[in-house]
Amino acid sequence: MQQSDFSAKVLIFIFIFLFATGLFSQNNEWWNTPYPQKFKPLKMNTNMPFIKVTGNSFTDSNGNKIIFKGVNISDPDKLVKNGHWDQKLFRVIKSWGANVVRIPIHPVAWRERGKAEYLKLLDQAVDWASELELYLIIDWHTIGNLRTEMYQHVIYQTSKTETYNFWRTIAFRYQNIPTVAFYEIFNEPTRFNGQLGEITWDEWKTINEEIIRIIFAHDKNVVPLVAGFNWAYDLTPVKENPIEIQGIGYVSHPYPQKTTPPFEKNWEHDFGFVADTYPVIATEIGFMAQTDPGAHIPVIADKKYGAMIISYFIKKGISWTAWCFDPDWPPQLISDWEYTPTEQGAFFRMVMQNSK
Repeated sequence: MQQSDFSAKVLIFIFIFLFATGLFSQNNEWWNTPYPQKFKPLKMNTNMPFIKVTGNSFTDSNGNKIIFKGVNISDPDKLVKNGHWDQKLFRVIKSWGANVVRIPIHPVAWRERGKAEYLKLLDQAVDWASELELYLIIDWHTIGNLRTEMYQHVIYQTSKTETYNFWRTIAFRYQNIPTVAFYEIFNEPTRFNGQLGEITWDEWKTINEEIIRIIFAHDKNVVPLVAGFNWAYDLTPVKENPIEIQGIGYVSHPYPQKTTPPFEKNWEHDFGFVADTYPVIATEIGFMAQTDPGAHIPVIADKKYGAMIISYFIKKGISWTAWCFDPDWPPQLISDWEYTPTEQGAFFRMVMQNSK
């Protein structure tokens, strides 16, 4: 065989191999888009039990009731850009006594970073949290009216299709990962006093049930969380017309200026009664002085509010995550990236560390 014939055959073989394996083609061509992949844990703690709903409680797979107490972090995309996305963040939160971390994902950050790159951040969070035995709440952090697709700010802009696909992606990727315990379907539904158009509870219920069915079609070992109107405060419609799917929890954000005295009576009427029948988690609470940076309605209060709301949660068996473990997003739990606690940070840290 001549050298030229041999070289030609080698080149043909290499071409066929590269074409067959997809290495020859450009990775960004639409016909080479890979099928979504499941999460591949690096340091998964297999001893963490799954969380489920039993009656009006969150329980582990051994039937033990769990009250979740933790914090919100800021959006991972922000933390990366600020240089503070690392396991140290989760270690400090663990040292404060938390057993859960809420991760808010803004639609604008999800789009701008891109799904593949954002999922890498969430993968890191799952690995870090698992190693520390912290559970996670993944929160689609938007504020507005999903029916009319009108929102309080451009950073919350999304659509029903994007929201459905977000949960399809998340549920597929983190299927049967016990660390990823909760999916908070929509951060704060609101009509904004009619400025964002109208939506009825029946319409909101239908949207949530559709998303829950999508989630459960991929993963039944997770707890979807449903919020009510008035920026996730008002759960009064649940009394007559609850979500008609088992295995879910409800959310309220009872910031101090959401109601007026008598607080406990109003909390009971507005959301607390739900905890008699279903598990409830207040995924945002917090307070700050009027003179603190970023202070705004409805979060202005002091430790008296903190003591009242925690006492009420204990009485009702309600779980909670305080906002926010970031010095920029009020009401802040820390005042700097040395993790110095603010007044509310010191209060919630004391509550978590003293909890059994």
